[in-house]
Amino acid sequence: LSGGEKRRLTVAASLAAAPRVLILDEPMNGLDNEGTKQMRQFLMNLRSQGKTIILASHSQEDIATMCDCVYQMDAGILMRQDG
Repeated sequence: LSGGEKRRLTVAASLAAAPRVLILDEPMNGLDNEGTKQMRQFLMNLRSQGKTIILASHSQEDIATMCDCVYQMDAGILMRQDG
């Protein structure tokens, strides 16, 4: 499997137990443009179904389009909170 396929499989497998909270670390990492678009849409659909998603990302675009609350950390210290 490619890196992007592995990333999608990991997210799908994490949903098998129907968790109420989903914790993701850089879920768009390794995806091409179309894969990133699809993953964002998929996560937004989960959010609209009431899932709580905790997302760690360095991508300002992911943060701007997908997050209600933003916490910025540096070396484990909370530096800023928005939302």
